[in-house]
Amino acid sequence: MTLIKLRAAKRSLRNLFLGFGIAMGLSIAPLPGASFTAKAAPSAKAFGELPVAYDAAISPDGERIAVVVNVRGEYGVLVKKMGNNAKDKPLFITMGKKLKPNWVKWANNKRWMVSVRRQDEYRGTPYTMRFLLSHNIETNKSGLVVDPKKIFRQVNDRVIDWLEDDPDHILMAYSDNEFDPFPDIKKVNIETGRDKTVQRSRLGVEYWMTDSDGIHRLGWGRTDNGTERMRIHNPMTDKWDDSDDYPGLEADTRVFAIKNGGTQYIIGDYQGKDTLGLYLYDLKQKKIVEKIFHNDEYDASGVVMDSEGETVIGARYTADERKTELLDEYKTVLEELRSRFKDYTVSFVDRTEQGDTVLVKMSAPYDPGGLYVFSRGDDYPSLMAEMYRGLESKDMGNVVSTRYTARDGQIIPAYVTLPPTIEAGQKIENLPFIVLPHGGPYARDAKRFDYFAQFFATRGYGVLQMNFRGSEGFGKAFSEAGRSNWVVMQNDVEDGARWLLEKGYADPKRFCAVGWSYGGYAALMGVAKDPDLYSCAISMAGLTDIDRAKIDMGKYRHGRRDAKEFFGEAFQDKSLRKANSPVNVAHQIKVPVFLAHGEQDENVFFNQFERMKKALRKAKVPSKFLAFENENHYLSNQKNREEFFIEVEKFLRGVHGESEYMKP
Repeated sequence: MTLIKLRAAKRSLRNLFLGFGIAMGLSIAPLPGASFTAKAAPSAKAFGELPVAYDAAISPDGERIAVVVNVRGEYGVLVKKMGNNAKDKPLFITMGKKLKPNWVKWANNKRWMVSVRRQDEYRGTPYTMRFLLSHNIETNKSGLVVDPKKIFRQVNDRVIDWLEDDPDHILMAYSDNEFDPFPDIKKVNIETGRDKTVQRSRLGVEYWMTDSDGIHRLGWGRTDNGTERMRIHNPMTDKWDDSDDYPGLEADTRVFAIKNGGTQYIIGDYQGKDTLGLYLYDLKQKKIVEKIFHNDEYDASGVVMDSEGETVIGARYTADERKTELLDEYKTVLEELRSRFKDYTVSFVDRTEQGDTVLVKMSAPYDPGGLYVFSRGDDYPSLMAEMYRGLESKDMGNVVSTRYTARDGQIIPAYVTLPPTIEAGQKIENLPFIVLPHGGPYARDAKRFDYFAQFFATRGYGVLQMNFRGSEGFGKAFSEAGRSNWVVMQNDVEDGARWLLEKGYADPKRFCAVGWSYGGYAALMGVAKDPDLYSCAISMAGLTDIDRAKIDMGKYRHGRRDAKEFFGEAFQDKSLRKANSPVNVAHQIKVPVFLAHGEQDENVFFNQFERMKKALRKAKVPSKFLAFENENHYLSNQKNREEFFIEVEKFLRGVHGESEYMKP
């Protein structure tokens, strides 16, 4: 990997060659004598590699770094010294094949902790189990921080405060009773694992939040009958109040931070607008007293607090890219990086106590990026680890923002990833194309590095990703329009596909609908709803039978209520659910289908794959089926993910042949 400065300069030059208009179409700006030719495409297997550097943390004294790294498909924690002692032999502790990481954090200068998960089953139902592993670098001994022992407890890693002033203890939330959704707050000794209950559970409180002093001030969740509840610690009376006692604080109000001795909350609120803003709520006055940040186009998604946790210095939201807007005169090391590398997304990972040295992940839409360390005054950030070993920015496609108009006039924001072989001045016409709706479905795409989209781009395909209605971040009306009616979301995807064809960008004979999770559902519905629109469909972990999915969701706590909310008001109609379940309309599909699924998927049960497989065979649809043992919704096993991409490439070549836009 070259220096960021050189890479950014190179890519910025390329962006001059490949201009893009935010109008209603693609625009490749010519530049006389300019071209940009990619080398051989990365292998399909390279896209199946799990991220090399998953997460990292700096010890409080800044002397050591712990990095969760992928070694041949297995994760472990690599600990090495920084600065002048960086040449000392690093220590590596493997986590084994069954454990996957969530995050890593130093509890003090001699002990790091890593949250891990593993797939499991309980009475035939798949679950994800979470644990907190701890390692002392002086004694070289590891173990679980809290052990569920003989009880079934899914979550054993929920740290609600690291108690920075007490390096021997942390605050955790868990219950000693099996299947108890309402946890106590425990003060846990990280050396011995012994705990002390500092707050008994409260009805309806599933999650706890502390202030900057480590004092628990807020609890929220749902009761057994599904009623949402928020409990507020009143510092004036030292009692716990219900949110009903505070006008403007609802049980589902999003609280981002607690400050000023628990008397003030940073909350998300609409205040009569369509988007979510950041506001200061005062418990003493029982009202919002200050607007902190409000963007009229995009929902706020987070806050940036100062080192003391008392002052809001910035706000986060996602436009085309993830944005952090600092307020007033504040200037952080992160902002220094962001201002110098504007093409890159700079994501905070960790920092030293003084905040002068930070760990960040840096990536661009065309660059997988990596993990970097940067100190105030440095010329450039130093690379700690690449995110993917076999993927380089010079081999990736350019990503451009666009938008199209849906059938009812709604403007749909979208992104197009172009094959890296597209040259300056080259007309985009009759290109093999992938229509790639995101999963969720209540998530969103952004202009960032997407290994799934880049895989298809390097195979010589253009890729369209749209934020159909229901996608988050664009305001309440946009989101609720999709949540209330999945047919609207399906139509938005179809309208994007037709836009590509009407503009002449896409080759109708090499035009495939592809998706993961909800995206897989949309791909299957796309080829069933209009059998002549696409030439193939690829569905990974796709939902296929809405009625069966509602039954499966009911196996979990609040599952029936969640299913009702998830599928929206329109799908309360049984006939509409049936007509919009791919398993019931498989006989309408005329094009080849690729269907893949993990057998331990708890998001979309494996029976969805089995039912669709049966329906496709009955309808004699040419299909490729791929089932993965001991695998979850995300293909967390590297061998399985590698096989998936290899087989997808074979499938596309079998249906379309090799694209002339793929570099051999």
